[in-house]
Amino acid sequence: MNRRALGTFFEGLCRGLTLLTAFALIAILAIIVGNGASVITWEFLSSAPTDGMAHGGIFPAIFGTICITLLMLLMVLPLGVGAAIYLVEYAGRGLGPRIIRAAVNNLAGVPSIVCGLFGLGFFILFVGRNLDRVLQTGLLFGQPAMLWAAATLAILVLPVVIVSTEEALRAVPRSHREAGFALGATRWRVVRQIVLPQAYPGILTGAILSISRGAGETAPILFTGCAYFLPRLPLTHVFGVPMVNPLDQFMELSYHIFIMATQSTDAQLTRPIQYGTTLVLVALTFALNLTAIIARNRGRRQQVTAS
Repeated sequence: MNRRALGTFFEGLCRGLTLLTAFALIAILAIIVGNGASVITWEFLSSAPTDGMAHGGIFPAIFGTICITLLMLLMVLPLGVGAAIYLVEYAGRGLGPRIIRAAVNNLAGVPSIVCGLFGLGFFILFVGRNLDRVLQTGLLFGQPAMLWAAATLAILVLPVVIVSTEEALRAVPRSHREAGFALGATRWRVVRQIVLPQAYPGILTGAILSISRGAGETAPILFTGCAYFLPRLPLTHVFGVPMVNPLDQFMELSYHIFIMATQSTDAQLTRPIQYGTTLVLVALTFALNLTAIIARNRGRRQQVTAS
């Protein structure tokens, strides 16, 4: 009887905490939507900021946020998935893999501002300046740029991708691997044609979590590439075709919100812009996550159809 009462108590406690979290989230979203919806206009979304960001729109910040998030994914997914494949399929259970997993777990607890300082010291001052010295390019790589900001964010979200991919790989039944080995397939072929297709939804889950973490971070990009006021887009022309320039600085939504909230000379004047930018950032993050969720669900349906 005591066990049943205790179980009922903890079940009710969990339900109450869940409802409290949901109410808090709804309240935050209601405040953001209520204060920011009136600012959202086509001009606000499609124009550049003016008058020191007191007027105008936020299109350069939207463009920069999309570019750095996609560039971060291009960097972190191959590295994180490759590391997870090595740890699960090749490394075994020796001392080396345990040290690597401990390092990944410790990296997950590193504060984001520390990652930002690491990005400044390693990517810009060490890698970038040495590249400039070797290639004799002047000050091209050794300065803040979108490339180094995306690399810093990739380091920040790398543990998320590794852990989620590891769990997805371990969820594939061992019998499927053994069936492939019995047919004479090499380990890499088994991983590529049997394990990875089944782990695809879990890998996309890691991508979704990394988008949610990386798109809203401000500290890692403070010193590595984000600009306070840059109304132009980070583009270059190659054979007359406009392309994103990863060696240029950029504006970003979370940094834009931070500057508007802390550095504005008239907080009352810019407060609607702060809420409007926050609403756009939430909506953009939701859209990127929704795209990854749709791709994950499509992969699951294809697996069910194939089976």
